[in-house]
Amino acid sequence: MNHKQGVQMITHIELLETLLQRYLQVLGADYRGYRNHVYRVLNFCSLVMPLDASQLEKLAIAGAFHDLGIWTDKTFDYLDPSERLALTFLQETGRHAWSEEVMAMIHHHHKITPVQGDAPALVEAFRKGDWIDVTHGLFAYGVSRKQRKEVFAQFPDAGFHRRLLQLSFKRLLTHPLSPLPMMKL
Repeated sequence: MNHKQGVQMITHIELLETLLQRYLQVLGADYRGYRNHVYRVLNFCSLVMPLDASQLEKLAIAGAFHDLGIWTDKTFDYLDPSERLALTFLQETGRHAWSEEVMAMIHHHHKITPVQGDAPALVEAFRKGDWIDVTHGLFAYGVSRKQRKEVFAQFPDAGFHRRLLQLSFKRLLTHPLSPLPMMKL
């Protein structure tokens, strides 16, 4: 894929669709927004680094679960619940060998600074992909404006960012000393 040209869009991953369908009732009205967010993040990851099939499967799993604790546990302190859901899935499906990498993707996806140490490149790509989406490209990590527009056109926001702002404001009111517990330096 030529990263300077248009986006070779990832539009359907069966595993991701199956995982998200499991949580359709829990996500409720936020289902479409969350689904589109995950697809945007995966597409941005693919623009940050080339992906093989195994990496895409790991990203689909991390993507499905990375923010899910917001809805399943009704909390904005959702990293631990999201990680637990992913770990359970990985163990139940015989993918426990991926646990460390998938957990790291979820744990560090709101890290402000780059992931240091010997973390796999996929962890950093996932962090960048999420930041590109959440900031609407304020942090672009080399993904062009044209590419970002194409991804957002394919997977519209559907109220996702508005919902995050509502949840952030609610958290600020109830936990003023810890308004964004998922953020990491």
